[in-house]
Amino acid sequence: MSAQRRIKVLIVDDSALVRQVLAQLLDGFSDIEVMATAPDPIFAMAKMNKEWPDVITLDVEMPRMDGITFLKQIMSTRPTPVLICSSLTEKGAATTMQAMQAGAAGIFTKPQLGVKEFLTSNKQQFADAIREAAKTNTKNLIPRTLLPPSPVMTPQEAEPAAMAKTTERVIAIGTSTGGTIALEYLLSQLTSVCEGIVIVQHMPEKFTAAFAARLNSICSIEVREARHGDRIRPGLALIAPGGQHLSIGRNGAYYQALVKPGPAVNRHCPSVDVLFRSVAKVAGVNAIGIIMTGMGDDGARGLLEMREAGARTFAQDEESCVVFGMPKEAIKRNAVDYIVGLDRIPGIMMKYSQ
Repeated sequence: MSAQRRIKVLIVDDSALVRQVLAQLLDGFSDIEVMATAPDPIFAMAKMNKEWPDVITLDVEMPRMDGITFLKQIMSTRPTPVLICSSLTEKGAATTMQAMQAGAAGIFTKPQLGVKEFLTSNKQQFADAIREAAKTNTKNLIPRTLLPPSPVMTPQEAEPAAMAKTTERVIAIGTSTGGTIALEYLLSQLTSVCEGIVIVQHMPEKFTAAFAARLNSICSIEVREARHGDRIRPGLALIAPGGQHLSIGRNGAYYQALVKPGPAVNRHCPSVDVLFRSVAKVAGVNAIGIIMTGMGDDGARGLLEMREAGARTFAQDEESCVVFGMPKEAIKRNAVDYIVGLDRIPGIMMKYSQ
């Protein structure tokens, strides 16, 4: 998208207040244009037949047609970045996970009370979410099933050399925009012999629990939100809770998860850098680090520390990313040993676990 062209946004929400406030706030940014608003998907489709938006903000609970059904229609006919506008509740989180599975580009949350004040105080974050969504590779928003293996690894052509055998090892993963789809594909390919996994996926509070529960229901390995003191063990993937940082520590012969609140790092809590830096310090050569699809540079510095500590490091390639921002920044910092397609990452993790 050229610097001169404004991002055209369609706001779909049954709340007149939300439509009005969001439209006013977003129109205050020179690079964003609210082309239309609609109270439900039926009205939205009529407007989209006249002009197609670059980004859609979509409520999930609406009359006449729910947001999930509408989203599936969009992704099956003309894939377009869609930001889900959801209430910060357990019910809202579960519904939003269905939307992410259907191809939504991201989430932003709204409270049940004080909506106008909340939206106004967070207008910059919403504008950033719009810009981030506009840069997504829409073909990678569609969930993956079975993919043929990629024939090459870049920049090196050989597989990673055998890694030092130790009693305990750990796999650390960091991701953001597009990560829900990528992680679902990745974790569903693993078996219970895979080394213990710790994951930071940028996601709001409450949503990580619903995300972990969904993954646990479809994966052979166990997947759940990390709890402070959890042992990191084979066959278990721990996801950082929204609003708390995840790091690792050592408890005798074992690695364990450390979950603590703290200020945002690189604008995020949980932060990938917080996780990767702890893995570099505590595990070093006994770890691998994987940075995946996402906007910004969170995790790039931490991955470099992991590499300098002797860990093997990997970045998802541009072709398979929804947004190539985080991997690109890590590559620029010389933090990456191998650049690989998403379809290669499960095999790398299983080989590391042999």
